Amino acid sequence: MKKTIRLLLSLTLATCALAFNSHAQTNTYYGRVQDSLGQPLRRATVQLLPKANANPLTTVTDSLGRFNFTNITSGNYTLAISFTGYKDYRKALETATGVINLGVLVLYPTQEATIGGVTVQGRAAPARQKGDTTEISAAALKANRDATAEDLIKKAPGITVDANGTVTAQGEQVRRVTIDGRQFFGDDATAALRNLPAEVIDKIQVFDRLSDQAQLTGISDGSETKALNIVTKANMRNGQFGRLYAGYGTDERYAAGGSVNIFKGNKRVNLVALLNNVNQQNFSGEDLLGVSGAANQGRGGGGSGGRGSWGGGGGGRPGSQGGGNNFQVGQQAGIAQTNALGVNFSDLWANKKIDFSGSYFYNNSTTVASNQTSRQQFLGGDTSQFYNETNRSTTTNANHRINMRMEYKIDSNNTLIVSPSLSFQQNKGQTTLDGANTTAIKNFINSTLNATNRNSDGYNLRNELTYRRAFNAKRGRSFSVNLNTGLNRRQSNTQLDAFSASIKSNNLLLDTLQQKTDADNSGYNLSTNVTYNEPIGKTGQLQVNYNPQFTKSEADQRNLRFDKSKGDYTIFDTTQSNLFENTVTAQNGGLNYRVGDYNNQWSVGINYQNTQLKSTQTFPLQAFVNKRFSNWLPNVSWRRTFNRQSNLRVNYRASVNAPSVNQLQNVINIRNPLFVTTGNAELEQSYTHFAFARYSYTDAVKGRSFFAGIFAQQVDQFVTNATFLTASDSLIGQNITLRKGAQLSKPVNLNGYYSVRTFITYGMPLKPIKTNLNLTLGYNFVRTPGLVNNITNLSTNNTYTLGATFASNISEYIDFNLSYAGNFNQVTNSIQNQLNNRFYFHTIGFRINTLSKSGWFILNEVNNTAFSGLADGFNQNYFLWNLSGGKKFLKNQRGEVKLTIFDLLKQNQSIVRNVGDTYVEDVQTQVLQQYFMLTFTYTLRNFGKPAAQNRTFGGRER
Repeated sequence: MKKTIRLLLSLTLATCALAFNSHAQTNTYYGRVQDSLGQPLRRATVQLLPKANANPLTTVTDSLGRFNFTNITSGNYTLAISFTGYKDYRKALETATGVINLGVLVLYPTQEATIGGVTVQGRAAPARQKGDTTEISAAALKANRDATAEDLIKKAPGITVDANGTVTAQGEQVRRVTIDGRQFFGDDATAALRNLPAEVIDKIQVFDRLSDQAQLTGISDGSETKALNIVTKANMRNGQFGRLYAGYGTDERYAAGGSVNIFKGNKRVNLVALLNNVNQQNFSGEDLLGVSGAANQGRGGGGSGGRGSWGGGGGGRPGSQGGGNNFQVGQQAGIAQTNALGVNFSDLWANKKIDFSGSYFYNNSTTVASNQTSRQQFLGGDTSQFYNETNRSTTTNANHRINMRMEYKIDSNNTLIVSPSLSFQQNKGQTTLDGANTTAIKNFINSTLNATNRNSDGYNLRNELTYRRAFNAKRGRSFSVNLNTGLNRRQSNTQLDAFSASIKSNNLLLDTLQQKTDADNSGYNLSTNVTYNEPIGKTGQLQVNYNPQFTKSEADQRNLRFDKSKGDYTIFDTTQSNLFENTVTAQNGGLNYRVGDYNNQWSVGINYQNTQLKSTQTFPLQAFVNKRFSNWLPNVSWRRTFNRQSNLRVNYRASVNAPSVNQLQNVINIRNPLFVTTGNAELEQSYTHFAFARYSYTDAVKGRSFFAGIFAQQVDQFVTNATFLTASDSLIGQNITLRKGAQLSKPVNLNGYYSVRTFITYGMPLKPIKTNLNLTLGYNFVRTPGLVNNITNLSTNNTYTLGATFASNISEYIDFNLSYAGNFNQVTNSIQNQLNNRFYFHTIGFRINTLSKSGWFILNEVNNTAFSGLADGFNQNYFLWNLSGGKKFLKNQRGEVKLTIFDLLKQNQSIVRNVGDTYVEDVQTQVLQQYFMLTFTYTLRNFGKPAAQNRTFGGRER
């Protein structure tokens, strides 16, 4: 441990030394690329083309539009610059000795060219492919004047947005949204898209975002995430815009809030606030404590991975959660009262050398939820066990989240990026649970009625520092170091009162359990990644990397039972108490070789990792685990750009993952006496093979786009659940008896996990009706191993999906969307083929917004959801119809009065099917019912003129 910390500190000091001892470069070309209104163009492709028949030198601009070429030999060159949506720039150069400043180079949009002082405009192409980036023109997507960025991108080809704000682009969930290449509301894509008006958007760019270090080195480290960059209109980058609203309705329903955006050149200030009790949420909460969806936490038995969930309806749980890396989760089940505030700030400082952005979120919510659950548990033999549960909860949750990012361009050779974040969470919850197990013929096995009160809080502090230095001696030679640190703590106090009943020898047995549990989990992590890049030949690049990591976690749980004689919780229960410490130390090093140009590039690498896992339990019994794992981790990628319209990308990567302290902690959780869980200190790390291939094609002339992809994953030593269902009463601890029919589950390692996901999306305009059509097809296969009474069960899920969206492109006065999404699912289990089942659900949605020039408007939104193949009482076919109407008034129609009827037909429901490794369950959740609301909205629109810019020719100002 001391050696590891000493090494990390040495690397940090070396980074600082390099940063403060950089030297100016010589024999260099450098310049800056911007658009016709003076805004920098980020990720523009810049090439230096030799007159002789030789390979070009290629780079991309940074966040400020800057580029440089070092160590250029004498000769004649052509400078070529290209950027999606802009006319290509070419200029002949004659090399001179020394440092050559090319100045500011201006690119003009393809749909707008200036000839003799006259602006010539052409029809905007809906989409254009440029390498790995797909760019969509907002001008080709018509939306009403009050539309948000989220409303606009729903019309874009290859992009879908579900009811909870989860954005999927080209088959992958979008993890980050930037505005003009700069961070906006941290990593919260929902906040960015729901709080930016569509009218300010010029273009939408879809691409794979590399980590900060990988962007600087040019070689992927496997941490790509799907990202959107929204390019704003240049004439709207100086002004104030947004909206404020307040409404009140029947049943004491209310909603108030708004968003205000202040743009002044490079400075951006964004404010968002909301107060409501109608389940409206503009950004995600952050779940550090693992308490989201607390209404369903009373039962265990679910697999730790590979589960699928399908569902629909207002207020239902999301099928996929956003922001996984930051524990961000979308709207939860139930009816929520929310008070929230968000602030985002970004600016360029120190003569534009420092690009700074920061955001703060506060989210306070009180959620009331009621769930009905029906579960079928797969057993060995030819029978199943059935579980029915009613779960009611009230949860109060408060979040504070701070994110910052600073990119400092020290000079053309040296860059420093610092990204700290800090989160706090407090949670209070009360839950009552009424559950019972029965046989297939409805014979009673056992039941429980319990009440839980929980108070918990926690924090998470993270920081990432990345430094890169390019060397003058040889173009492409560079050194970079990335340092990650993290500190976290979670504390909770839980009081449980459980009353259970079971049958033994035809007699009814009653058990009472009253206990208090105090838990304190904390930990920290340190890691660094040092890379050195060396150019090999004309188009080759060799990277050497070293990545030491250290993680330490501590878990302290103390359990006290109620002593009736003393009337207090004084009986110390060693079975449910534990003091546990876990450390993971990893040494990872390897080589990566990349060869080729931007149009045809190969990369191959191999890393070797040695991992040491130490677990120490000092209470209630002393135990010590010391394991070492040695693994080779290969990676291969290939990128081929066929032409301006199409490209193909193929990637394979292996990785390892150590078990968490919660999985390792050997302590019994008896919150629900029918579903008891415990940890397993003998867990080993898992080894994952992941591969994907993705093809993209766009025809800018015809407005057509096609995306197809396949993602495959295979995991060795997969962490899943071993479930034991007792045939008779069993003693599992000093004071804990597991009654007949109850189950105990713990995590174990099993081989046999596979998953394959495919998707195809096709978009095209239907010109006769001025509508864009998006079609999606998909197939998902997941095979999850599990143990049931020591018998291996392979649960296989086959899901076939079909979707279609008709998005209007008529005008701002008529805006409609018609969509269909269907899912057909087949679930098979190896130990009970007769229990295999099929189920189907679909959602059909229609939304039309009509607006007259005088300001009258009507908004209709109708959704039909239908289920078949679920448990008795869960197959439903219902409509959710929301109707709004009103009038815009005041100057420039900035004021609006609207009457909304939510759930006009009083049919709103929420049903979700969850499929685990050893079970299938259906969950129906309480949702918001019909209400009427009158709302007043005021729109802010105050745009100034863009700052005057000097026209440049050949790098010289005029």
